[in-house]
Amino acid sequence: MAPSFTLHLPDKSFSAEELKHFTPGSCSETPRDIEIIKFCKSWLNGQDSFTVHTSGSTGEPKPIRLSRHQMEASARQTIKALQLEAGAGALLCINPAYIGGKMMLVRAMEGQMQLTAVAPEADPLAAFPKGSQFDFIALVPLQLDSILQNPRSKEILQRAKAVIIGGAPVSLKLRQQLADIEAPLYSTYGMTETVSHIALQRLNGPESTDRFIAFPEIKLNQDARGCLVIEGEVTGGNKVVTNDVVQLLSPHQFIWSGRADNIINSGGVKIQLEKIDSLAEEYLLQSGHQRNVFAWGMPDERLGQKLVLFIEGDPLPQEVENAWRKLFAQKLVKYEQPGAFYYLNKFKQTPSGKIQKAATASLFSKT
Repeated sequence: MAPSFTLHLPDKSFSAEELKHFTPGSCSETPRDIEIIKFCKSWLNGQDSFTVHTSGSTGEPKPIRLSRHQMEASARQTIKALQLEAGAGALLCINPAYIGGKMMLVRAMEGQMQLTAVAPEADPLAAFPKGSQFDFIALVPLQLDSILQNPRSKEILQRAKAVIIGGAPVSLKLRQQLADIEAPLYSTYGMTETVSHIALQRLNGPESTDRFIAFPEIKLNQDARGCLVIEGEVTGGNKVVTNDVVQLLSPHQFIWSGRADNIINSGGVKIQLEKIDSLAEEYLLQSGHQRNVFAWGMPDERLGQKLVLFIEGDPLPQEVENAWRKLFAQKLVKYEQPGAFYYLNKFKQTPSGKIQKAATASLFSKT
């Protein structure tokens, strides 16, 4: 018998046929389970379009209408790129309300997979017994970090045939922990407007790389700002102009440099803040002070915007700050060196762990 889609929830499993005719109240469903079941029911019954909300990491969440054809195209591209087969075991452990979670459902249904759905815990593998296996897993960086700290969870991860990580950037610290992971791990590039990811970056093993490789069906270009422009079936044939500054290496390969809206103008000089973020993160890793940190531009009467560094947690010792400033002076030209260090107890973050920089900076301005 050919493999068919099955949804496994904590209390009950459903075949595709059962989902088509599901009636609420037939089992003890949680609100999350109901959301998953309703989406699967709508998909399996042929609904033509779906409304998905953006995550709100760079502004207010907004609704986007996506066609079934776009979502099918996205699922098909991922299944082909990762060589996922019918009957594969997949794990949904990210938020099903956003595009990443919804597309895990679509991939499983379109690929005739066995999908297990669990709550998006920090370590979603901790509850599974030793020896459990999932061929295909989607994680956010916070989850991957937690899994690596738990030997049993790490062992389950090792057996996967493809793991995609999205929702937030993979930090240098996290990537350095992946050297002994045999399962193929991929960072994803995409957004709600492109129906989740359109490109993958291998993070570990001999095929690891510094660049994203887009799916063959995707057309890439740049606008006058150097920002990525994406076109394909997943965009409905329309050009999606992003705010992501990239180095376009070939028609299907690029290196992400930062966001155009994450460039400040300090005294007439443009500074890409991700460059400062990367160096700050590298220093903290080397010095043994593991903190969230990001560069930002604060209003300044003389410069227009003053480059500063926000650091999460208690103030670092003065000798650490001095060593940090010395490193900045060695590796950055004068105008790229932060003029001040600002500390906040807790940064504002999205559910996937992405820092909401503007919202966090506004907390400081109110103190």
